[in-house]
Parts: sequence; structure tokens; C-alpha cells
Amino acid sequence: MKPLKLLIVEDNPHIAKQLGDFLSGLQWQVDFASEGKLAVQLASKEHFDVVLLDLNLPDIDGFQVCQQIKAQAPSNVPILMLTARDAFEDKARGFSMGADDYLSKPFDFREVALRCEALSRRQQLHLKQEIQIGSLRLLVRDMHADYAGQSLALTQVGFKILLLLAQKYPDAVSRSHILHEIWGDDPPQSDALKSHIYSLRKQLESAAGHDLVRTVHNLGYQLITPI
Repeated sequence: MKPLKLLIVEDNPHIAKQLGDFLSGLQWQVDFASEGKLAVQLASKEHFDVVLLDLNLPDIDGFQVCQQIKAQAPSNVPILMLTARDAFEDKARGFSMGADDYLSKPFDFREVALRCEALSRRQQLHLKQEIQIGSLRLLVRDMHADYAGQSLALTQVGFKILLLLAQKYPDAVSRSHILHEIWGDDPPQSDALKSHIYSLRKQLESAAGHDLVRTVHNLGYQLITPI
């Protein structure tokens, strides 16, 4: 399993540091937010495999943060709530707001790591193996794409980019999310993404007769209609 990228949303600096140090020790990438607004901002712009969310935040209630992240994140990022609130009513409300798992404080850091891995695996298993958007079809496992039955001669990177756009359709996908998904934490120095987008755009335009990929200013790219 690839190293995970996590966002820890915790206003207690001692807990945040201890948890962050443990998870970083697993070679996972960890970002931090001590306020709800910052957490929503980061989750809306960056890709995270799991968000670890405390409910008691100084500016926005954690339940609202959960709801906003689920609505605004570039992908359906799993959220693990970590909180001292262990009443059934709090857990029920957390799940109703979109939380994927719930762990009461105090917790064992090893259990946090296990739950993060489980949430990430579950997210991957839930991805569709075949995606159909109008005349465009993607076979995920075979890394094959066709338009109206015409096979698209895509590179491996080109297919991955198209898959990211299709999974988020009709919403746009940020450049940072695409870069992370394709190249991880070691993106190319040159603007390789722009070149791959250009090639993908030409392939789709040749098959469909019109442009299917739109550049969204200051954000990224979007699969557009008519499909």
C-alpha cells in the first residue's frame, strides 16, 4: 500500500504533534490545521487520503467542518473523527454529517493508523471499474477508453488523467490533485501536465468532433458536455 497523505485537524498542539510524529514515522505525509476554516480550505485544494478531524475546534464546529469538506473536496475523502465526545448522539450526528469512521479519545496511535489504512483501502475498492458518461466509456481495470465505440490511443498517464476527470465529472479537478495522483510527491520539473492534457484533448477531439476538456482558470481542468 502506498504511503498515505493525511490532514490532521486538531487545535491541541500537544496531541497534534504526538499523532503527527507517529504517523510521519510510518513514512506518511502529514499536514495540519488547527482551525476549521483552514481545514476546509486545505481539503478543498489538496488531495488527502484521509482527514483526521477533531470536533472541538475554536472557530467552526467539527460537524460543520465535516459537512463542508465532503461538499467541497476534489474527491470523496474519507473522514475519521477523533474526539472526546463519545455519546451515541454525537456519533450518530457525525455519521449523518458524512463521517466515515469515529474514534473516541484517548486512542492508541496504532489503531488510528490501522483505521486510516482501512478507510483508504475501502475508498479504492469503491471506485467504479467501468465509467460511462454519454458516449465516453472507461474500463478502469483494463486502462482502456473509447468514445462511441472508437478506441482512444491514450498513454498510461493520459488515461489516468481522463479517469480523474471522469470520476469528478461534471466538476473540475485541481492541478494539484492531478499532479499528486499521477506523480505523488515528486512532480516533474517541466510542465509535463500541460503536455499530457494537450495530447488527451487532441485524442478526445478527434473522436468526438469537439473539445471535451476545459481549462478552468486558477483551478485545473474539467470534462465538459456535450458528451
